[in-house]
Parts: sequence; structure tokens; C-alpha cells
Amino acid sequence: MRMKKAEYCIVLSLDAVGSRDFEYLKELPNVKELLKTASYSTEVSSVYPSITYPAHTSIVTGHYPGTHGIVNNTKLQLRMDSPDWFWKRKAVQKKTLYEEAEKNGLKTAAILWPVTGGARISYNLPEILPNRPWQSQISVCMMNGSVLYELDLDRRFGYLREGVKQPQLDNFVQESMLYTIKRYKPQLMLVHMTDVDTNRHLYGVDSREAKEALERHDRRIGELTAVLKAEGIYDKTALFILGDHSQMDVHTAVYPNYWLKEKGLIETENGKIKSFLAYAHNCDGSCYIYVKKGLKEEERKRVVAAVMELKEAMPQAIERIYTRKEAQAMGADKSCACMLEAGAGYYFLDEMEQLTAAVDMESGLPHMMKGTHGYHPDKPGYQTIFIANGCGIRKNISIGEMSLVDEGPTIAALLGLSLGETAGRTIDILDADTSLC
Repeated sequence: MRMKKAEYCIVLSLDAVGSRDFEYLKELPNVKELLKTASYSTEVSSVYPSITYPAHTSIVTGHYPGTHGIVNNTKLQLRMDSPDWFWKRKAVQKKTLYEEAEKNGLKTAAILWPVTGGARISYNLPEILPNRPWQSQISVCMMNGSVLYELDLDRRFGYLREGVKQPQLDNFVQESMLYTIKRYKPQLMLVHMTDVDTNRHLYGVDSREAKEALERHDRRIGELTAVLKAEGIYDKTALFILGDHSQMDVHTAVYPNYWLKEKGLIETENGKIKSFLAYAHNCDGSCYIYVKKGLKEEERKRVVAAVMELKEAMPQAIERIYTRKEAQAMGADKSCACMLEAGAGYYFLDEMEQLTAAVDMESGLPHMMKGTHGYHPDKPGYQTIFIANGCGIRKNISIGEMSLVDEGPTIAALLGLSLGETAGRTIDILDADTSLC
């Protein structure tokens, strides 16, 4: 008989909430109350590249991006103006926490958890957007989630949304989460909120808007706790509150493909890529360099020379070049030729009309932002947080250093599940008592 230590488990991901936020968060009323009994870490290393979709997939698989297959937010679709994101579960190459829960008879729910389109989840509202002229938001959601559940949430709370604007989107997510708990009581629930991430992109890491988003998250945690208590399941629930990465302020966008085009490594026609020997695919604070398959030795040397010349020309913008072997060892895409790591204040974009652009939110240029992520997870002050509290969790353990890949195996163990052999470990915060709370 499978033993479990909690009847209910809620995983609440607060996108772009980092260790730098902990001192402020711990003084807010609801987080402060939670920390009276919680075990936690403020030294959680993200994955590389440290962006949302690879990070969230690492959380639920216990593996690094190069192993689970979600190596970027977006796919490598060179001729598309707006490449697809890795929205669908079928792209994940490893076991997932939610499907292992389903296989073992647990009722699951997910609200805007990345890379869950078409996943085996009892109540699923995946994060997915229409990206073709014939698609609508309703159609892509219906095709990739739980139709009746999605329609019900939209009917009840759709009025709260204004596209992806914040805090409207997270207000919708919050009400949907509370309603799902009250009506369905899923035994594993995964929820993704992006209020802080959005405001840091728009206004900067330490902006007033980002601070207000942290305060809204605290209120949301209080509302969640109140509902669990009102439903009589608070003492039977394990609550995990975590971040996926931090952010850093930026002032300049760098376009490596402009450089590669100028060096004759990319050929365009009518503004579209016709052919290439090398192509840069950005991860914001880092950037993959891919090369054409079957590259000849002379062509390879041209690519290497061009990349090295770019770093020499922009030593402040490009902090480091990681070789393929180095990138693979860090868990990034095994098929890249190398990776660029941006210096402080810089980030990468894919367009190729210019080499650099100063961040100007009024410029009309795509993807302008004041803060972003994607950097090497070991950068100073760039780590994130992990808070565990409730049924089956030991109290007041200071965990110390850990990684995103440790989170899935730990949550799985709490629920009596296994993700098999993973890159992560089970963190020593689980109560030795194997009886139900």
C-alpha cells in the first residue's frame, strides 16, 4: 500500500521572486506567519538558461533542461516572426510529477503551469497562447486543457482578465485556484503566478511596481491559507511556495544575429532567413549559438572566429562564451555549438536590424524590458527561494543550498511517489512519521 504524508499538496510558483526579496517578504503579514513553522531556503539555484519554461519543467521532473528537453521558452523556428513556445507536455522527455500523481490515483489540477498543454491532469488550464491567424485564446485552451473546467473558470472569473496584463491575470489565477480547492479539492495542485515577473520586466527589479506585486502575493497567500482552513483541510495540506529564477536590471539589448549576418553567416531574403551557417537564439540573459548541420571545417572556423570577434568587440556586453561541452555540463541544450553569457546590464534578442539598442520602453522595438532573467544561476544575488510548510514537513529547518531539480523529487516523496532516477535529491525536510496527517 502506498503511504503518503499529506492528503493535499499545493505548489505555488511565484515567477521571478528571488532571494533578494526574502528580507521584505518575511516581514509581510502572511509570509511572516507562514515562516513561524516553515522550512525554507534562500539559496536555490535555478537552471541554465534560467528562464520560465525550462525552470518549471525542471521543478516537476527533477532534471536539467538538456535532459528533459525544454531548453528554452521558445522553439527554434527561424522563419517565424513569432516562434511557438514550448507549450505542450509532449515535448517533455522525462516523467512529470503531475502524471505520476495521476497514475497513482491522485486527483490533480494545474493553473497556467508551463508546458502542460495536453497533459494528463484532472483539471488543467494550461499556459498557452494563440500563435496562428486561425487560432483564438479559447480554441487553443480548449484543445490543450480540461474543456468543461476551463469554460467554468472563464464563466466565473473571466471578467478579471485583460489579456496578460498584471495584476489582472494573477487575480484571475487566484480566484480560479481558490474555487478549484473549494469545489474539487485536488490532491496535487500546481499554480503559476507572474505578477512580479511582469512588473520587473516593465519597470525594473527594485521598482515600486515590483514591490507592490510582492505585497499582492502576500495577500494571495493569506487568502489561500484562509480557504484551506475554512474547508477544514489546512492541517492535511503541504504548501510549497517557490520561485523559478530571479531577475537583473538591464539597459541595453544585444542582437548577435546582426553580427552573424554582417559576417556572412546568415543570408536573408525579404527580411527572412534564407540560409545560415550560424544562428543565435536568445534566452534573455544568455544566448544559444546553433550551427548548420554538417558544417565543413572551414565554415566552422569562420563561425568560431566571428563569435570570438563579437566578444572582443563587446567585452562588457558578453561576459563569457561557454563551449558546447561546458553548456552541456551545466544542463543546457546539448545541440548548441556554444552559449553567450551577457554581462551586467545587457541581454540578448534575436532580431538582426542592428547590433545594439538602448532600452527604451517607448521606442516601439519588440521585447524592450528594464529587467530580465536567463543568466547563469550562480551570479551573485541571483538565486531564488523555496518555502515548505504544513502536513508532512519538518518545522523550522534552514535548508541552505539547493537546486530547482531537488524540488520535484522532494514533493514526490512527500506524496509517496517516485520520479525515478533524477539529477535532483530529496531534501531532508520530510517528517519521519509516515502516517497521514
